Amino acid sequence: MKNKLVLIVLCAVMMSCGGIKKNSAAEDAEAGFKPLFNGKDIKDWFVKIYHHEVGENFGNTFRVVDGIIQIRYDQYGDFNNQFGHLYYKTPFSYYHLKYEYRFVGKQQRGAPDYTLLNSGMMFHSQDPRTMLKEQDWPISIEMQLLGGLGDGHSRPTGNMCSPGTDVVYQGKIATDHCINSTSKTYDGEQWVRAELIVLGDSLIKHIINGDTVLQYSKPQIGGGIAHGYDPKYKQDGKLLSSGFIALQSEGQPVDFRNIRIKQLKKR
Repeated sequence: MKNKLVLIVLCAVMMSCGGIKKNSAAEDAEAGFKPLFNGKDIKDWFVKIYHHEVGENFGNTFRVVDGIIQIRYDQYGDFNNQFGHLYYKTPFSYYHLKYEYRFVGKQQRGAPDYTLLNSGMMFHSQDPRTMLKEQDWPISIEMQLLGGLGDGHSRPTGNMCSPGTDVVYQGKIATDHCINSTSKTYDGEQWVRAELIVLGDSLIKHIINGDTVLQYSKPQIGGGIAHGYDPKYKQDGKLLSSGFIALQSEGQPVDFRNIRIKQLKKR
């Protein structure tokens, strides 16, 4: 009996210290999360890059290496504003999205200054197959991802940007294209855990490393920034209750992994 008690206590201590713990994939499955990225290829995803037709993965921008989606520009030359996005094949409405990202390497030659250590997770996006060849940004909401510049200044991540859209923030339509979160600054090539909780056309929450850093509501078509779109898809004032999820490419090498989603019940 004494030996059994010692074993129970020892197991409890090891679990609390991380010596014994469930596989994160198993925990996700138990919680209802399913992978969007299979760790092998991007066959379940669409590519759309500015100046190119949908489906053309110019310069092998989006590639899979060692279970990671890499965004790279080594086959580009000058960047030439070839902003790109990688879209999962189906839209979503009510969900909890989890993923990890990290910035690596140097910004591509010719990319705009603001894209330094800058990427994003687009959501409630228009279908990439409705985008024109010369459309720069999808009509969507963006969870903007920023890396620290190593200069000691604050540069939060998990912000909100709104290409061709508007959101309600603190009780009114936000007048700025981007809204900063309250996150910490993350310097260097470290992995950062990010989450989105999206409840159709009502509440949206941004979470970074377990902390809720921003929330807003009523995503809708409006605003500016996006250009070159088909006017029939820019119906200002129309609430966005669903849309596509996409990883952003805008001149800074970045990695994504462990992309998974749990669909939520409509409230």
